[in-house]
Amino acid sequence: MTDKTYSGLLVEKRASGVAIITLNRPEILNAIDWPMHSALEELFVDLDNDRAVKAVVLTGAGRGFCSGGDQNALDDDLGPISPTRSGRHLIRNMLELECPLIAAVNGVAVGLGATLALFCDVVFAQPGVRFADTHVTAGVVAGDGGAVIWPLLLGPVRAKHYLMTGDFISAEDAAAAGMINKVVPEGTVVEHAVRYAEMLASGPRDAIVWTKYAVNKLIKEQVHLNLDTAGALEMLTFHSPERKEAVAAFREKRKRFAEGGN
Repeated sequence: MTDKTYSGLLVEKRASGVAIITLNRPEILNAIDWPMHSALEELFVDLDNDRAVKAVVLTGAGRGFCSGGDQNALDDDLGPISPTRSGRHLIRNMLELECPLIAAVNGVAVGLGATLALFCDVVFAQPGVRFADTHVTAGVVAGDGGAVIWPLLLGPVRAKHYLMTGDFISAEDAAAAGMINKVVPEGTVVEHAVRYAEMLASGPRDAIVWTKYAVNKLIKEQVHLNLDTAGALEMLTFHSPERKEAVAAFREKRKRFAEGGN
C-alpha cells in the first residue's frame, strides 16, 4: 500500500500506527467525483487489511472538509459504475474498517461530505464548521447514507427537518445535540484528532476493535434497513423534472461557498 496512489486523496502513514487520509481537491472544497469515490471505497479496504494501521484520521485539504458530490461529474458516463452500488460499498467499507476512524472536520461538510464525517467513529470539528445534507436542494433524495445516519444521531423529528430543508447545523449545535463529539480550538482539529487516534492506537487493540464492532451492529442494522431504499429513490429523483432547476441553484450556492461567501 505504501507506493499506491488514490485519486483525489493523500494518505500518510505514521510510525505511531495512525494513517491520515486527506480529501485533496481543495479548489472545489474537496467535492468528490467518481474516481475519488472509487478510491475511497478501495482505500478503506486497503487500510483494513494493513495490520500496521491501528487508527485512521479523515480530514480535508484547504478550508473545507468536503462539499459533497461533484455536481459537474454526476452526468458523466459512468460506464460499469452503478451509483447505488458504489454508495452502498463506500458505507459498508467504512463500517467494516476494524480500527477506529476519527473525523477531523476542518471546514464545511455538506451532502456526501457530511455523510463521510458522521459515519466516522469519533468526530471533532473546529469553530465555525457547518454540517448539512443538501440533497433535497439539488432535487434528489439523500441516498448516500444521510437518511441513515442523521436520524440515528439526532432522532427522526430533528433529522427530517434537516433532510427535508437542507438547512445547516453549526458544529457547536451539533456537539450540543450529540451529533459530533467535540468542537476544538481553531486550527487544531487535525492535531487533536491525531493525538486522539494515537491514544486509541496505543490501547488494547482487540478490546477497542470488538467494542467498535459491537456498536456498529446498531448502525449496520439501519444501513440494511433503508440505505438501498434511499439510494433507489435518489436515482428516481435524479431523473425528475425538478432536478435541472435545483442543480442550477445548487451550483450557484456552491460557487459562493468556494468564493468565501455564505
